Amino acid sequence: MCELLHRCMTKATTAEGDDIRRSVNWVFSRRGFLKVYTDRIECGDWTIPYDQIDEAVLFRTSSMFIPCYLLRVKAQGQIYQFGLNPGRYWSRELPFPVVRENKRLGWSWYSVAVRIVALAVLAYLLWSSR
Repeated sequence: MCELLHRCMTKATTAEGDDIRRSVNWVFSRRGFLKVYTDRIECGDWTIPYDQIDEAVLFRTSSMFIPCYLLRVKAQGQIYQFGLNPGRYWSRELPFPVVRENKRLGWSWYSVAVRIVALAVLAYLLWSSR
């Protein structure tokens, strides 16, 4: 029987491919628990046995000035990405081989557009309140 080693909340997507960035895909991503077992990881109906992982990279980054992790797992032709909160578990040795990298998140057109609209609305509200 396989032991549950860690359980945490996550946002997860298969829509980003190799890209590590902010995008609309994260708005519509899967929310749930990432479960790390001695032989596999699970998120909802996704089950990824360690022996099927071709590559796993754990990116240490920040989102809105808050440190976080992003785990990208390539397994049997599929690329999974898991957005993770900071925690001691991810800084320790993991039960599967993982490469660790520091990375700044890129921006998608959607992320830039949302920020421009938000700044324009804020500027308008400040200007009109005079």
